[in-house]
Amino acid sequence: MHLRAYRTSILLGLFFTLLLSAFWFMPQLAFIIFLSLLLQLLLLPAVNQLNRRLPRALAAGLVLAAFVGLGFVLLGLVSSSFVPTFSRFITDFPQITEKFQNLPLLQESEFLHNELGNVWGEIKSTGITALRSSLQLLLSLFSKVIDFVIILFVTFYLLKDGEEIKQYLVTRFPQRDTDRVLKLFNNILGALRTYICSQLVICLITGIIVFLYFTVRDLPYASVFAMVSGIAEFIPVLGPTVASAFGTLLTATVEPFIALQTAGFYLLLTQINHNLVYPTLIGKSLNLHPIAIILGIILGGELLGATGMFLAVPFIVICKLVIEDIYENRLLQKKLQRESRWLAKKPTETQK
Repeated sequence: MHLRAYRTSILLGLFFTLLLSAFWFMPQLAFIIFLSLLLQLLLLPAVNQLNRRLPRALAAGLVLAAFVGLGFVLLGLVSSSFVPTFSRFITDFPQITEKFQNLPLLQESEFLHNELGNVWGEIKSTGITALRSSLQLLLSLFSKVIDFVIILFVTFYLLKDGEEIKQYLVTRFPQRDTDRVLKLFNNILGALRTYICSQLVICLITGIIVFLYFTVRDLPYASVFAMVSGIAEFIPVLGPTVASAFGTLLTATVEPFIALQTAGFYLLLTQINHNLVYPTLIGKSLNLHPIAIILGIILGGELLGATGMFLAVPFIVICKLVIEDIYENRLLQKKLQRESRWLAKKPTETQK
């Protein structure tokens, strides 16, 4: 095997291995850069639209300023409505647990009481830990002023000079494979943009629908369950399942029949999201198997905690695209080697 023919593949593998391993060795710096990249991908279409009429730097500044303003407005709304409800939920949680354990169905069966009690304990622990970790993750972005300012500056320069930075990185690879590397970078950025935009839309839709359901049914802690369900959508497969079970079991403390209706509601919502909303927004652009997603989320949680669970799917997307590119290039090199050997033999056969 001629290593020179696979030099670009080796460099790509090393480049992305070092890039992803930065989250383990330099998590704070890597997270700032990655979050800035996601914000850049989210805001890039708006900047490109404004850039038709305004200079690039001005367009990037205006879009980023509008995004920050919207963020502070949303933060104010969350602080005024969600935080008090969440505090009340945490205060009332011991009473909710006691009501759940005293349900008639559990009292009549010792097996169900023990088994569902264990399940309840696991879901309670997982749900509260995930929610607190998620809130800490979101609030830490605004509590660390310096990191927040750095993220804004990095995002601004990515919006302004992102194309030049990408072209510079591409030129670091062998010149004969420039088009290939550029295509790979564009595929990765396009997949990440599709993922982050789609996830935000799904989270927003899910949170609003859950909030409306709990409000219309006059069930308590509507904003808490809406926040749990919305955030859980960022952890595909596992997140919605845990959020659905958490919401259903908690509504059982109000009335068992309502819990059945809530279970049906969550089941319908999950089916609509996975069979209608997801295919419409994402289509087959990511094409990830549920097993790969589940294992990736578990591994991400083991390595980086809540942050790793949120970043698992983007990491899997990047690894998938890089591996596919290297594999396709290997097949191409093999084909070229076979053709070159065939052409080398052909003159000899002609001479005979």
